[in-house]
Amino acid sequence: MVSDRSSGTDRREFLLRVLRLGGLSAGTVAAGAWLHGRSARPVEPRLVLADRRVGVAADPSLPELVVVQGESPSAMARRALDELGGIRRFVARGDTVVVKPNIGWDRAPEQAANTNPELVAAIVTLCREAGARKVVVTDVSCNEARVCFDRSGIADAASDAGAEVILPEERRFRQVNLGGDVLTTWPVLEPFLTADKLINVPIAKHHNLTGCTLGMKNFYGILGGQRGRLHQRIHDSLADLLAFARPTLTVLDAYRVMMRGGPTGGSLGDVEFRKTLVAGTDPVAIDAYAAKAYWDLDQHRLPFLRIAQARGLGKMNFEELRSKVVTT
Repeated sequence: MVSDRSSGTDRREFLLRVLRLGGLSAGTVAAGAWLHGRSARPVEPRLVLADRRVGVAADPSLPELVVVQGESPSAMARRALDELGGIRRFVARGDTVVVKPNIGWDRAPEQAANTNPELVAAIVTLCREAGARKVVVTDVSCNEARVCFDRSGIADAASDAGAEVILPEERRFRQVNLGGDVLTTWPVLEPFLTADKLINVPIAKHHNLTGCTLGMKNFYGILGGQRGRLHQRIHDSLADLLAFARPTLTVLDAYRVMMRGGPTGGSLGDVEFRKTLVAGTDPVAIDAYAAKAYWDLDQHRLPFLRIAQARGLGKMNFEELRSKVVTT
């Protein structure tokens, strides 16, 4: 167990070691170990939001970031939400919830190009248990959408769990002024404009342009149009997007991690079992944590982290958050 008096450097190194080792036993990581004491002065989040204000209130008695390791993605999801205060902290009875996995690619689950379908189903189930009126699962795929939804296993898993699965048909997009420096008027998939809550469920994987793709880049999947144009100023556009659509909750899938060959992947040799899930309310911190742990990337290689923090969208210094590591 890490002492509450441990330095920020100690907490940072401990958190990084958790992700880098993967699958730690309960004997290695004490279940329920706080990494930042309850007595620490709470820091109120500074949110810079445009139209989609779907965050939750800070609670200084709860962790802001939870790392769960285990064998079952569904059990890990349930434990993570319990540690963060329970699903009803994020989803109220009668809510319409959009769950946003990565369904970008014509790949099977074992190739780790898309979010684990078992995890997506678990999030849908939890939302239904909280009394959500409707749970939508959708994404704007890079490959042909129907093929991606089917081959990823997400369409069947989400539907079986009680979600409405929506394909990104052209008629479902609306032109929206996102109010950003790079993202101005852009087509947005309608469910993201009407939902009461947005749950981002990205997968951690390598990306040949940015080095990795995590939660912030996963939200490119709410946009239509020629998204490739955004790569010219990708770091500014990612901060614009987070300012417009800050998720209620981020649940990062690191069960299988594509360490090389991303974002499309294909070779099982590029995939490593890490059997980990990272969940929390600060999307910047979650991205900074996974990027550093898996690819040794920081703000110098990923300027969007620094830009997002400067705009009050989250903390790139993940060790400063109230954090908890558990095993299932």
